Amino acid sequence: MDWTERLPPRPWLVRGVVLLLVVALLAPSAVSAVTYDQEESNLQKGTIESPANGTTVISVQGFHFQGKGNRKKPARLVAVGPRGNVEWVHNGSKEGATWFYDVDPLKNGNLLVTSTQRGGTLVYEYNPETKEKVWKQFLEIHDTHDVDLINNGSQLLVANMRAYNKSTGKNDDSIYVYDLEKDEIVWRWYFRNYYEKSAGMDEYTGDWTHVNDVDKIGPGKYMADSRNMDEVLVIDRETNNVTMKLGQDGGNHDIIYEQHNPDYLESESGTPTILVADSHNHRVVEYAKRGNDWEKTWEMGSSEKFNWPRDADRLPNGNTLIVDSSNHRVIEVTPKGKIVWEFYSPWLPYDAERVAHGGGSNGPTMADQGVTGKYQVHGSTNVDPGTGDRVKMSVLLGNTFSETSIEDDMRQYGEQWDQATPFIRPIWMNEYAFIAALFAIVLLLGFVVGELVYQRKRIYYGVRRLA
Repeated sequence: MDWTERLPPRPWLVRGVVLLLVVALLAPSAVSAVTYDQEESNLQKGTIESPANGTTVISVQGFHFQGKGNRKKPARLVAVGPRGNVEWVHNGSKEGATWFYDVDPLKNGNLLVTSTQRGGTLVYEYNPETKEKVWKQFLEIHDTHDVDLINNGSQLLVANMRAYNKSTGKNDDSIYVYDLEKDEIVWRWYFRNYYEKSAGMDEYTGDWTHVNDVDKIGPGKYMADSRNMDEVLVIDRETNNVTMKLGQDGGNHDIIYEQHNPDYLESESGTPTILVADSHNHRVVEYAKRGNDWEKTWEMGSSEKFNWPRDADRLPNGNTLIVDSSNHRVIEVTPKGKIVWEFYSPWLPYDAERVAHGGGSNGPTMADQGVTGKYQVHGSTNVDPGTGDRVKMSVLLGNTFSETSIEDDMRQYGEQWDQATPFIRPIWMNEYAFIAALFAIVLLLGFVVGELVYQRKRIYYGVRRLA
């Protein structure tokens, strides 16, 4: 008699149940794979309390590993309509873009795009209607985050980072003006002429300043963001002097800490004001210059609500458009923190612009609105991008364990899960399908181990016979 005929029926029942459970747990993954659309999957509207004033263009950095982009998690521009509808997607990875960074609306309706490419930076004017590049300029500089078109479109204002020159032993991190007609740099300001080599959080020979933004804020006045020095500088082109500085290198991180994309505003009385995404402090802040000092007049967010915000623009209606980068979303919030518009756009949105208002900030200061102090963000739908109404794990766990002694711990675990999983789960798989797949793998591994233990004698004698 064959040995399988002597097996009791119960093991086969267990095997059947395990098989059914594995299939059931993997079914959501199969559905996700079949319904996945690479261009628009994971793009998901959130809270829409009131429609936006026109199109919002979001620049998505894209996921990369050791300098190589992932075409399944691409750099892209996403145009979002007033009610959260996707109008168009420009996939830069299909054209060789490793990352997208700054995007600026132009007066003719086109966009100025800053794109990191193999061997340098490609700056181009993109026409959303024809989906064509009107013109392009390749710059042999590495990982540039911001290039602006200035002086009636004849010149480029460039933030040049990671520019250590091994042959000269000097760090060439700088801001410079490149003349398109002359095809040459016509003015340049080096950070090494202002900072000591020991300044900043990175080595002089590496990514020393990480200057991620530069803006023309007046005739011959340029504002540069030296992130690694935790400072925002205003430089006078004629004298090369720093005329204003916000922050403290190597000092008080409570002012600003590894910030991104500051915008210059002026109050009705002419008070210089800087609105900045204070990234490492997980907040957005506004400072007004009072004499020789800066006063923090407005603050929004915390590590519980924001994760590495990298852009904040003041809109004409007084609200603020914020890129909450590592939470993969863009939100419009009122001065007191209520979300009125929200859109989720993985992978790592970097910049967002409300096209009708042009680039950057075009609205009043918080002081002019009579709103000062610290506020918290509220009103998010907290959805998992691309999954409809499913909430993020942090919200699910927080609600499940609400009013218990472990509520805060569970919410924190959920936040860590929300931040980490978008980078490790397959692009076509939503969060809950990913969890189900993990359970299926654990169940299957447990079953295999159990079978090996159950069949250990047969395996042993079978190996001996073969030997």
